[in-house]
Amino acid sequence: GVFSTGDELAEPGTALGPSQTYDSNRFTLLALLARLPVTASDLGILPDDPAATARALAEAAGAHDLLLTSGGVSTGEADHVKAAIEGGGRLVFWRLAIKPGRPAAMGVVEGTPVIGLPGNPVAAVVTFLHLARPLVLRLAGAAPETLTRFAATADFSYRKKAGRREYVRVSLLPGEDGLPTARKYPREGAGLLTSLTQSEAFAELGEDITGVVPGDRVTVLPFA
Repeated sequence: GVFSTGDELAEPGTALGPSQTYDSNRFTLLALLARLPVTASDLGILPDDPAATARALAEAAGAHDLLLTSGGVSTGEADHVKAAIEGGGRLVFWRLAIKPGRPAAMGVVEGTPVIGLPGNPVAAVVTFLHLARPLVLRLAGAAPETLTRFAATADFSYRKKAGRREYVRVSLLPGEDGLPTARKYPREGAGLLTSLTQSEAFAELGEDITGVVPGDRVTVLPFA
């Protein structure tokens, strides 16, 4: 079962109200789930209401083997998913040492596992790949499938903190040394859906890396 959360979200094709944006996460997650051994239910958009969020999770838990939400797991006044998981069951963990995707949560409500993905589109995809995808395969009894990774040559500069894994959106171009060249998307921000649609892979920068300069070898995860 897949929920989006937030009063700021509107269904595609409807008129936007003040301070609203169209919901893209639900459709992205449903598309990613379509490649896995599951039957996915579109459960719509949850409002920014703690009681309604708790009630919807409890009701959906009885009819599904896994619940996915996006948004509502950070520390804002309107972030109610984490509290709903804690109130309706058990929070297993909250926050990861990655960027984007730090405010991810996982718990159990009414005996059903719940993964709370961040609301930013890029963060939702990153955490889906590392949390939801392997859990779906495990629950379905499928053989584990590791994500495809290969080496590329960076043609960009980038600085990051030690102790945190980061995922940088890149395009892949033919290289001169037998490896593809990874070119960074020119804009920052995990809220930019176009940074996914106009890129081809994530460059995965491990916890021990503090910077990248052109010519460095980096590991990439292709979207394909």
